[in-house]
Amino acid sequence: MESKEVFGSNYLLLKPEEASVVDLGRLLFSSKLSNRRFIECREEIQATDFRQRWLIFISVVAQILLLASRNSLKKVGDILEFSLNLLSCNGGFKGLFFNILRGKVKRPEKSSASYLSVVGFVDTRLDLDRNIKQNDAKYKGFLSMMASKISYENENFLCNAVQNHWNMEFLGLHSFWNDYQEQWSTQAIILQDKKWEPKLIVVAFRGTDPFDADQWRTDVDISWYHLPNVGRIHGGFMKALGLQKNSGWPREIDQTTHHSYAYYSIREKLRTMLEANTDAKFIVTGHSLGGALAILFAALLTIHEEAWLLDKLEGVYTFGQPRVGDYEFGEFMKDKLREYDVRYMRYVYSNDLVPRIPYDDKNLFFKHFGPCLYFNNLYQGQVLEEEPNKNYFSLFWVLPKILNAVWELIRGFLLPLVVGKSYTQTWIMTIIRFFGLMIPGIAEHLPTDYVNLTRLECLPELLELQNSQDSKAD
Repeated sequence: MESKEVFGSNYLLLKPEEASVVDLGRLLFSSKLSNRRFIECREEIQATDFRQRWLIFISVVAQILLLASRNSLKKVGDILEFSLNLLSCNGGFKGLFFNILRGKVKRPEKSSASYLSVVGFVDTRLDLDRNIKQNDAKYKGFLSMMASKISYENENFLCNAVQNHWNMEFLGLHSFWNDYQEQWSTQAIILQDKKWEPKLIVVAFRGTDPFDADQWRTDVDISWYHLPNVGRIHGGFMKALGLQKNSGWPREIDQTTHHSYAYYSIREKLRTMLEANTDAKFIVTGHSLGGALAILFAALLTIHEEAWLLDKLEGVYTFGQPRVGDYEFGEFMKDKLREYDVRYMRYVYSNDLVPRIPYDDKNLFFKHFGPCLYFNNLYQGQVLEEEPNKNYFSLFWVLPKILNAVWELIRGFLLPLVVGKSYTQTWIMTIIRFFGLMIPGIAEHLPTDYVNLTRLECLPELLELQNSQDSKAD
């Protein structure tokens, strides 16, 4: 098998498109995984614990459902997105009503600089906080979150935001090919802040579009590959970053083909930009899925021993990032990040569900590594080894999570009165807070709270704590 040549024999690859009802049923009663047509792995790999088989079953079924609902999910997203923009460009419900009566309804243009995604309507803040200067300790964290937030938008919107609102250079919105999904399903933006020295390049990977089934498939795909001397890594994220079907992660590939892969293309763009701006530095960031891709991008630079680029990499900033690998991978990354002096800032807000998946237990092996910058519902931060309630589902935490969701709903109305109008919550986010009373952890994952905490955080103290932990680890 091609995967054996690339990763040795230690890998588990799920193929939902080849799963039958009978095969899925047999999975629940047989520990031998290699007998299943929709699972590719070595014969010795087994799932003796029922919970292991159940998690694989859920992952495959979820991917099958997402494949089946791809078109309908996209249609729902398009209708919702168009409706919200229709309201916005006509001045809300009242304005739309009168424009209909006058026959002067304004239709939104999807590629325009004013057209927002559904995620964009959740938090419409666009300008940077003028109180946060480039030499402030929290500047890079705040800029990273804002770049991650706007990465969900269209190219004209991004160009206008970066150039006219941030006074920075916009270097493009880029789409990348996923060999396994055969889709252009990975996106990232690149921008540069030239106002300060050294000039700062920001690479922000886009997170999961709520109505993109292919990106959700990336999230729920618990396939894994073991890289020798590195560890096991989440297969879905590797595929999104540009894993090659026939050759894995070669150091160089032929980039003259019509396909563009995230890791290789961004690495080449960074080489070109940094050679032209020898004093420049860069950071990599992302929210949700984007955060997973950001830290794996840095991981691949270390695997390929890209010392020159790693010397230019100031830090990796992730927000609501899911787990990406096992304990061995975490130890490998801690050593490499320390060796190349790259700071890894993993932000987690309150009960955000996504950083707590995939599970960290004996059945799935996934683990976070490095300090967690954890913020409570008052945006007070501390450095922890792991976020509280690390696997989310716990009877002990049910009531505290519901009470927390109630407080967050109330806080949305109080915050602008206490800290300023720029913290006014959108009506869409308020509705999501209500839904969050039923499923706590969903509303907390959206960009709003992460933007708030990067504005309000007291990062110098956090950095001092993190440095003390690093020195103890040494």
